[in-house]
Amino acid sequence: MRKWFRMAAVVLAGVAAAPVANAETLADALIAAYRTSNLLDQNRAVLRAADEDVALAVSTLRPVVQFTAQSGWRKADQETAGGVVTSEGLSSSLTLSAQLTLLDFGRNALGVAIARESVLATRQALIDVEQQVLLATVQAYVDVRLAQEVVALRQSNFRLITQELRASQDRFDVGEITRTDVAIAEARLASSRAALAAADGQLMVAREAYKAATGAYPGRLAGLPSAPRLPRNVDEAQSVAMKTHPVLRQAQHLVTIAERQVDLAEAGMKPTLGASASISRDDDGLDTQTFGLQLNQTLYAGGRLSAVYRQALAGKDRARAALQQTAVGIAQGLGVAWANLAVSAASIEATDQQVRAAQTAFDGVREEAALGARTTLDVLDAEQELLDARNARLEAEAQRYVGVYQVLSSMGLLTVDHLQLGIPTYDPEAYYNSVQSAPSTSAQGKKLDRILKKIGN
Repeated sequence: MRKWFRMAAVVLAGVAAAPVANAETLADALIAAYRTSNLLDQNRAVLRAADEDVALAVSTLRPVVQFTAQSGWRKADQETAGGVVTSEGLSSSLTLSAQLTLLDFGRNALGVAIARESVLATRQALIDVEQQVLLATVQAYVDVRLAQEVVALRQSNFRLITQELRASQDRFDVGEITRTDVAIAEARLASSRAALAAADGQLMVAREAYKAATGAYPGRLAGLPSAPRLPRNVDEAQSVAMKTHPVLRQAQHLVTIAERQVDLAEAGMKPTLGASASISRDDDGLDTQTFGLQLNQTLYAGGRLSAVYRQALAGKDRARAALQQTAVGIAQGLGVAWANLAVSAASIEATDQQVRAAQTAFDGVREEAALGARTTLDVLDAEQELLDARNARLEAEAQRYVGVYQVLSSMGLLTVDHLQLGIPTYDPEAYYNSVQSAPSTSAQGKKLDRILKKIGN
């Protein structure tokens, strides 16, 4: 019998724990968003396309080998001493040719360097998109929980006002209050019903945002975990942001690209030396072999080359100014996020005091109303102040929690790796390593085609 009771206790414990175990956590939502985000898939495909730009640039360092097969029918009249002779016939030839740039003063090599810097910049852009996706998920998760709590608060308020209306009606029936008091309670009940409907609508809106962020509607959401740790002060946070923020790193790579563009414009003013070779055979079996060198130099192009160079210089100045402005924007965004976090913390403390005071006032007014010293309006006003204080408390808590992740995003640390979600992450170097040497075929290319087709659909 004791053994049976122990088994029953284990089963009951498992049933009681099942809802908690099945609750969806914030980590689950973040993982779902990372795995299902179409925006991340799109930008990963953009990065792989940028990887192919490196392969295209590398290909310019290698010879180009082509073959040409030609066949045609020819009819010609030729005047001779004996008159006009007409000749006709079918001729064909096959030519194999190769061209290679021997010297271009770094043009093609600079093209490779620019392509590689573009890849690095695109990788940083992908990290920034990852931050946006994760921050939107945190916001959606917190919004759903907040909306659920507000609905529960509104439902409690509706039940309480219903009780007050019944009490007012009973007191009116015995002549203790006037019809005006009952009408006031009826008006407050209608207002509470409208507020409850609005809260239900806000919950539906929050659920749609959650689905957009994670790919599915929320189930039973678990409580919010402890927020990630932040630096001790805003100065430490600023220092980290200047080193790690992906947008700033992207701007740094864009400056390098602009500098390489200046070098490329300078190299464009210099000559190029190329070699060519060809072997051909006609339909008579005769072979022709040619080998040669070509030296090209533009002497005058109407000022085009100088304009390109000046344009590259302006582009470098623009990129450097953009880098400085990006740093200013990141510092400003982080400062605002840190200030909002401090405001939310102060709001929580203030609303705590407001809730305690409003609760004391409501309890007192209700007791005084029972003794006839307060009116129904006094009770409803005190209850409304308590409701507003509780609602403000919930909003302040939600803002503070999201504010922590906004600070992380402003620092450039809102990533799957930094949050330690424990899932495999996208490796941006895998595809790059497979195509950077410009192979003739790549299995990864088929995967890229499938991704791009999916995005197109």
